[in-house]
Amino acid sequence: MKLEKMIKTKFERESKRVGRGIGSGKGGHTTGRGNKGQKARFSVSVGFEGGQVPLYKRLPQMGGFKNPTNKNIRAVPLSVFNIFEHGTEVTPEMLIEKGYIGEGSKHGVKVLATGKLEKKVVLKGFIASKEAIEAIKKAGATLA
Repeated sequence: MKLEKMIKTKFERESKRVGRGIGSGKGGHTTGRGNKGQKARFSVSVGFEGGQVPLYKRLPQMGGFKNPTNKNIRAVPLSVFNIFEHGTEVTPEMLIEKGYIGEGSKHGVKVLATGKLEKKVVLKGFIASKEAIEAIKKAGATLA
């Protein structure tokens, strides 16, 4: 047998089983951790920070996290659209200009069926609830 075939690479070798005695091939009773001391002990857990409060316990006090799937949708009642003239094409930008909603509505503006719509306007770029769609059609307005 050739020498190259007999020598295994470090990826082909089986890993050494530490902490299983002298016959395991690694360190005997110290298992590569040196002699004595806190880091040689078994009981020091993952995430232990030497007595300081660990990171996983500090996180809630640091403000938690931001939900990546959170939708920032603004809600607008139907009665808001009564300020516009008949036949006006209303967009969310127009409501921002008038001051009815803030600029932080990056996932859209939703029309809710609160209040009464009395003008025949064209709503463009809005999301609407089922009841709001029915009320918009009943008033003669359109949702584009």
